[in-house]
Amino acid sequence: MDTAFAKIPLSVVMITMNEEAAVERVIGEIRGVAPQAEILLVDSSKDRTAEKAEALGARVIKQFPPKGYGPAMDLALRSGRGEVIVTMDCDGSYPAAMVPVLARLVAEEGYDLVDGARLKGKPEAMPWINYLANAGFGLVASVMFFRWLPDLHSGMRAYRRDLIHGLKYDPKGAALPVELLTRPIREGKRVKVVHIDYHERIGKSTMRPLESAWWTFKRLLRARFL
Repeated sequence: MDTAFAKIPLSVVMITMNEEAAVERVIGEIRGVAPQAEILLVDSSKDRTAEKAEALGARVIKQFPPKGYGPAMDLALRSGRGEVIVTMDCDGSYPAAMVPVLARLVAEEGYDLVDGARLKGKPEAMPWINYLANAGFGLVASVMFFRWLPDLHSGMRAYRRDLIHGLKYDPKGAALPVELLTRPIREGKRVKVVHIDYHERIGKSTMRPLESAWWTFKRLLRARFL
């Protein structure tokens, strides 16, 4: 790791619910590419996820009983201490090797938000129904916001801390990443899309497809017109 990257004040934040099988591996991968980073978990687990994360030096904020994805992600983003905040899922599906790439684009090239888009093509690890839904949502958003937005729901992004603290949104409800991407675009912020790999997740998904689809359209309309 070069000296310039080592000086970037960086937080890698994740929300977790019963990620005991993956958390040690994911934290180890982050440490391997960004040893200076604060690693923060907002955790709603019943298993040993928090205990394992803390043993590896991560900061854990317990949110139990769970309040849902939106409030948990909002707390994670606003609690990160770094000037650059990178989000990831803690299930092994996102490539930790991209943390420095995304962080540099914010810290060194002046972007406010960098989206790690999974949909350069269909990822082998993504079921066809998920891929078609994500691609369809991306097409709708691209028309609404007049630029190519291939992946509204990516869990891997880099945000400038000042952007998050100045952004107005309601965290309650599903599909918060949709609004976290599209509202900055509407406000004229510098947003870049970078393609990333996507891997098979470790453990069981807790996503609710129908609820997510409804909230996706709701957040697109909110970000575009309100």
